[in-house]
Amino acid sequence: MNNISQITRRNIFDILKIEDIWWAGTLYETEFLSRIYDLENMPSTDPRYKNALGDIWQHRINNYDWEDDWIFSDARFNLSNCDDVTLLNFLCLMIHPVVRTDQKEVERMIKVFNDNLYHDEFEIVETTNISGRPVFSGKMKFTGKSSIEKKGNEIKIIFNADYVSQQINLMESSIETSPYQAIGVAKELMETACKSIFTSRQEEYNKNWDLSKLMRETTKLFKLTPDDISNEAKAAKSIRQILGSLSAVVQGIAEVRNEYGSGHGKDSQFKGLQPRHAKLAVGAASTLAIYLLETHEMRKDN
Repeated sequence: MNNISQITRRNIFDILKIEDIWWAGTLYETEFLSRIYDLENMPSTDPRYKNALGDIWQHRINNYDWEDDWIFSDARFNLSNCDDVTLLNFLCLMIHPVVRTDQKEVERMIKVFNDNLYHDEFEIVETTNISGRPVFSGKMKFTGKSSIEKKGNEIKIIFNADYVSQQINLMESSIETSPYQAIGVAKELMETACKSIFTSRQEEYNKNWDLSKLMRETTKLFKLTPDDISNEAKAAKSIRQILGSLSAVVQGIAEVRNEYGSGHGKDSQFKGLQPRHAKLAVGAASTLAIYLLETHEMRKDN
């Protein structure tokens, strides 16, 4: 069942038509659509051609006898009723740097998209960039101020590194649409936090360390291992348990990433995890990164 309503979709399409915004941008229509659909295996509406690639070329390039907005009513693409992910991918491709070069037009389109998607709790957000130009993804909005968004903002404030910020944005935006990618980035976020701490403190780390080893060595820099907590410390036993659990969190996320994340190829039977599993990995990674980076800030001179 789709969460983005037909009303929202129709409003977006109508505005694009009224404002004469060309959906394929700088690309040929077949080139644009081939980035999302397998046109060679989609049916043709013209019996002279065996697939969608052939009849689109005939009627939009050769004869040019279809209306410019044909895509919004073509049943094969079904943009009024297709799944939410496909619609969001279509909208984001419209504002991709390869498709559209006019930044003011991109900004206008993002506003149109988000003003309408807002009512269905979705949004288009920047997730990364190509040659300094933003690349966007669609994601479900979190109700109010979600804990994950708060953690992301805290990390960006505590440790102002562009790469960390990109990882946070990518991780958040991928939870609903690409859980496996969010899980992969969760592991990368912790690796980045640890390595950034080593670099900032002018300490060396071994590039061959796995995440568990990297985490252990990072906590040693701060004397945060369970053995570093004296028996006289208040609640020493509880502190040891919490610090000891850090390695379990790291190991767990690393294993989930290896099994389900974005860092490895998958066979044809791969089904992946659900967004709720990605939220668990993202939440744990964000909490752990905040803890390490806050400790780093507090102990810069130590």
